[in-house]
Amino acid sequence: MCGITGVMYFEDREPAVSMLEQMTKVIVHRGPNDSGFWVDNRIGLGFRRLSIIDIQEGHQPLANEDDSVWIVFNGEIYNYKSLRSQLIDRGHQFRTHTDTEVIVHLYEEYGEECVKHLRGMFGFVIWDKKKRQLFGARDHFGIKPFYYHMNDRQFLFGSEIKSILAAEGMNRLIHTDSLMNYLTFQYVPEPNTMFYGIHKLPPGHSIKVSFDGDVSIHKYWDPMFEPEDRPFEYYVEEIREKLKDSVIHHMVSDVDRGCFLSSGIDSTAIATYMSGIEPIRTFSVGFDGPNNETTIAKQTADALGTDHYSKIITSNDFFSALPSAIWHQDEPVADPSAIALYHVAKLAKEHVTVVLSGEGADELFGGYRIYREPMSLAPIERLPLPIRRLLNRIARALPSGITGRNYLIRGTTPLEERFLGNAKIFSEDMKAEVLRLDKEMLRAYKNPQQIAADYYNKTKHLDPVSRMQYIDLNLWMPGDILMKADKMTMAHSLELRVPFLDKELFEIARRIPAKYRIANGTTKYIFRKAMEGIIPDFILNRPKLGFPVPLREWLKGPMGGTLLEQIKASGIEDYINIPVVEQMVQKHRNGQGDYARRIWTIYVFALWHVTFMEELPKQVAVAY
Repeated sequence: MCGITGVMYFEDREPAVSMLEQMTKVIVHRGPNDSGFWVDNRIGLGFRRLSIIDIQEGHQPLANEDDSVWIVFNGEIYNYKSLRSQLIDRGHQFRTHTDTEVIVHLYEEYGEECVKHLRGMFGFVIWDKKKRQLFGARDHFGIKPFYYHMNDRQFLFGSEIKSILAAEGMNRLIHTDSLMNYLTFQYVPEPNTMFYGIHKLPPGHSIKVSFDGDVSIHKYWDPMFEPEDRPFEYYVEEIREKLKDSVIHHMVSDVDRGCFLSSGIDSTAIATYMSGIEPIRTFSVGFDGPNNETTIAKQTADALGTDHYSKIITSNDFFSALPSAIWHQDEPVADPSAIALYHVAKLAKEHVTVVLSGEGADELFGGYRIYREPMSLAPIERLPLPIRRLLNRIARALPSGITGRNYLIRGTTPLEERFLGNAKIFSEDMKAEVLRLDKEMLRAYKNPQQIAADYYNKTKHLDPVSRMQYIDLNLWMPGDILMKADKMTMAHSLELRVPFLDKELFEIARRIPAKYRIANGTTKYIFRKAMEGIIPDFILNRPKLGFPVPLREWLKGPMGGTLLEQIKASGIEDYINIPVVEQMVQKHRNGQGDYARRIWTIYVFALWHVTFMEELPKQVAVAY
């Protein structure tokens, strides 16, 4: 696991090593063990290394035998040993035992099609001297980040935005379209970022940049569902076999490994398979109260026989970590569980360098409660369209809070309009009140429904549950789940691996009919059945909790006033209508409604603004 960065100029000049040093210095947390630079006419590559595989030989940038192909690579390739053997049989000669060098020779053999052979997580850039072009790629699901900026003079790239900001001549401007979408999604959806002119290469995409500045982006993989009506038991056995195989491949490393462990089925399944291979250490965090996950996690650890470590996060722990967490995130992500993840990563780093985790199971197997909605709304959706339209008008005219009103509204609203993913913080009407932007901008920008429409249009042939999962695989998962997973673990120089997000396992998940995923009044039904007899019985049907942060209660107390004062002092008054935020805080503290998530979304943007717009991005001290 590493950090990569670099530049390609569109004129004859050699990048300064001093600039590359600065671009890598700000991401030292991604790779505290080693650094490397390589420059040539127009090209400069920078690298920070966290040593995981082939510790002695893994220095980058790395080249082929005649120095005509150079690479900087962030990630892990889990099938690199079999690929290496195949390439040797084809006559390739290796100088190291790294997965990095495998990509170099794979590129020599297959060119841009090399990405289709890779099983793993990655963000890499290859400089091809003979073709005089840069070729970059991001992994299938977007586990690893890839940012870039381009103008008429240069192409900059990096594992983190702060690397790009450290390059010469970079300006920092807010992308107002991104701000408007952030207020709905609680993250900025691909391919934009909160910075104007800086983009994310979407998951499953590659990019080519020529010597003359021509850029082309290509989608090489799509996480599309294709249900096949096979016997239930067939899928049960395939899930067991493929998940076990994925865990085995994800455990390959030359350093100590562990596993995040919550109270749920996903991380328990990973820990169970791991503990069947070797003794492992597990890690959990929680908050005081009835939903404290550490209690169940400890019972699970005892049942599995793991060496378990846990921590209770106090409100002081939570809020004191915010400045560092915001700096590491690069962009505002208003998911409170990101801070819990920051703390569990810090705990794990005291004992291991690699952790496995359960991210992705919900998106693959239908684990979110919202996926049950199409079944519950089926009776009303079967009514004739004119009746549904009439019911919709009647329901919207009813006073808020009337029993059944929300059910009628959702049941008479098309799926494409009501589901944008797992978070919907501000509606368009709410944004019109809270934003101090030209109203024409709110009418003209590509809004959340239009963004979701790009994916809905591809899935008209699928059932509603599969369509919802496809939306989350393309928006929620890379924008929120994987973004916070990467940034909050790398903040502590900890490598996180996600065995559920394995393309071999997805080949099974994508074929499972929706009737097997959502059944018997529960989510992830087939996955739960697949884990029967494998994980402890008391975990099998526990409801999903995630990291239940007690934000609502915290903001009712003095902390609500503290957050408001910090918002006022953050310099965001050109974008945010502060009196409207004051009203939200007052109503929340007076018990006149639950505004916690909306306040938090504004607050995270405010902290991000202070960090990146008012202060120069700087290196945060990390203890190793």
